[in-house]
Order: sequence, then structure tokens, then C-alpha cells
Amino acid sequence: MIHCESNHPSLNILIAAPRGFCAGVDRAITIVERAIEKYGTPVYVRHEIVHNKYVVDNLKAKGAIFVEELDKVPDGVPVVFSAHGVPKSVPATAEARGLSYLDATCPLVSKVHRQAERQVEGGRHILFIGHKGHPEVIGTFGQVPDGTMTLIETVDDARAFMPKDAENLAFLTQTTLSVDDTAAIVATLQHRFPAIVAPKGEDICYATSNRQAAVKAIALACDLMLVIGAPNSSNSLRLVEVAEREGTPAHLIQRATDIDPAWMTGVRTLGITAGASAPETLVREVVDHLGERFAVTEKQVETARENIAFKLPRGLEAA
Repeated sequence: MIHCESNHPSLNILIAAPRGFCAGVDRAITIVERAIEKYGTPVYVRHEIVHNKYVVDNLKAKGAIFVEELDKVPDGVPVVFSAHGVPKSVPATAEARGLSYLDATCPLVSKVHRQAERQVEGGRHILFIGHKGHPEVIGTFGQVPDGTMTLIETVDDARAFMPKDAENLAFLTQTTLSVDDTAAIVATLQHRFPAIVAPKGEDICYATSNRQAAVKAIALACDLMLVIGAPNSSNSLRLVEVAEREGTPAHLIQRATDIDPAWMTGVRTLGITAGASAPETLVREVVDHLGERFAVTEKQVETARENIAFKLPRGLEAA
């Protein structure tokens, strides 16, 4: 697509694909929307349903109320748990209070939770590769008894860890990590502990891997990369890192208005992608915004096709 403005400097835009919403994010947002349709307003949501202000603000406008803890949820109203997953104590507390709840945890995160339970049941200590304080990490640690899991954030952590029993270890990972960083950490752990049990299948989710590969495919051809996503979105931050590792300057933006005109000095080819919780509307907003200053030629570069969809919780399918 070409936006012609002869008196504007030309700008070639390469748009990465896949980008934006993944199946888990799509499902989580739909759960909140269907819950509002079914139960009326307000519907409470524990934690941001996904890490994106635009999405959260849209759902607030429809009648969702976002809280950090269940004690802020009044009796008698439904509550939705975010896509990142929650510790087991959260649904237990909801049940004890008689709250009706809907779990919007991404099924790929739930898969990691079940693997954690199985490894602990098998007598193994789990090394969990992830970022301290991220809701997904907190939720996964909350699936197993205290002391049965150790957080590994870096290769240095992997080198320093001293197990009580090196023959009974397993590792799992957060779903939104850097593919390359995680591979280096895993290699260190497997070198040190040859008996360590790997997860069944890849824990880093298909959407995270695909979006990183799509950025790699265009970064070298770009003078600058813009990643549309939230500053607390792990998968979006990883996309910035992927571009920078390819030698391409990159900025994380939430909206078109975040673009600093100074960034565009000397830029002939611009790459654009969006994290897994950023809607396509924001991609179009950025392209249109740039079209006001440049004669834009845009091209989508597709490296994979995603056709995954996850089922909604029972009772919401045809709300």
C-alpha cells in the first residue's frame, strides 16, 4: 500500500507478520466481553487482563473494573483471572468467599502449571527460567509448594545454582522469554546437570517465538524498529531486544503519539511490529500517523501463519 504525498520525504515501512494479538490474548479479552454480556456490569478483573493500556481502557468503557487483589472485589459479582495465570491460592480464596470466577489463563501457561505439578510429584526440584515479579512467574510458583522451585533469570544464575540433588532436577520456562537468551540458559543447565528433565515440548509459546523470528527477518533491512506494546509486557520488551541484537535501533511505543520525530532523522526503511497483547488498530494508527509526515510505502513480511484458537470456558461459548 502506498500513501502518496509528493512533497513529503519517502519512507519504506516493513510490517512484521505475525504480530499483535495471539490466541491466548484473544481468548482472554473475549472472556471479559462475554462475561459482561452474560452477567451485566460490573465484571471485575484481577490484574490487567493483558498488558496493554488501550485494551484495558476499552474493557473499562464496557463495564470491566480492574483490581490487583480479590479483597477489592465485592461479594456477588463475577471476577475474571488474567491471561498470565494466578497462584492456586487465588481461586481457593474466591471459592471460600463464594465468588463466581472465570479463569482467562492462557492455555499454554496452564500447560506449564500442570508440568510444574507433575515434576514436583515426581520428586524433582524445578529451575524456572523467567523474570522476577512477572505475573506469570508468580502464578507458576503458586502452583507448587514453597521451596520446590528456584527462579533462574540469567546464565550467571544457571552457573551459580547449587542443587541438593543434581540427579532430580527439571526446568520449565516463562512463555514470553527471549528465545536466544533462554537457549543459552538451558544449554548451561544441561551442561552442568546432564540428568535435568526438560519440558515436554517448548514452553516459550508459539506466538512469542513467531514474533521474534518475524522481527529477525526484517531488522537487518531496517534503519529503525518500532515495537508497539506496553512497558510491562514481557514479550514486547523481548522484541525490542531482538531488533537491537541484530544491530537495529528499536523503541517500544504504546501509541503513535509516543513517536519522537527525532528518531526518524535519516530513516529510509522503518520496521514495525506489535507485541502479543497489542491490537492491530494501534499498528494502523502508527502507519497513518507516519503518513502525515512521509510518503509511505508499506509492505508486510510474513514469516509464519498462525491459525490457533483456544476454546472459551464452558457457559461462555454462545453467550
